[in-house]
Amino acid sequence: MTADPEDIYAFRAHDISGVERALADWRGKVLLVVNTASACGFTPQYAELEQLHRDYREQGLAVLGFPCNQFGGQEPGDGETIARFCSTRYEVDFPLFAKVEVNGPGAHPLWRWLTREAGGLLGTRAIKWNFTKFLVGRDGRVRSRHAPGVRPEALRPRIERLLAEPAPPSGIPAT
Repeated sequence: MTADPEDIYAFRAHDISGVERALADWRGKVLLVVNTASACGFTPQYAELEQLHRDYREQGLAVLGFPCNQFGGQEPGDGETIARFCSTRYEVDFPLFAKVEVNGPGAHPLWRWLTREAGGLLGTRAIKWNFTKFLVGRDGRVRSRHAPGVRPEALRPRIERLLAEPAPPSGIPAT
């Protein structure tokens, strides 16, 4: 990974089963990247995230869930427990990743980059709570950041606009 990546494709992360994945695997897709938790007041958003995934995956949307236990200890389980909860309770089929930190010195590099690319309320960088959402265009660049209280369903118009944009030519880096 370069010192200051221009797009999300420079990053790698372990999936929920521990396999390292390159985010470049989703090159050319519109991404909805979310820090999640299984015991949060916003946890029911899993249902809307899954619905967006089902409605738009054929058009090029990928929802990527990153469990995080930094906010009130609301994601205490291991990968297997998280995956089972998401599958049985919300029928989640979109990719889930291993638990990460999104703030502080232990923050995953992807999350440090996301927060640099799109600040929060009043320009703050730190993630304030679970279910903060980042929309990433087909070019791999962050287009918008959304607070936990913004329901995934409310993002449909933005997602549809991003899906309507052409993907960068294959093999050519986004500019």
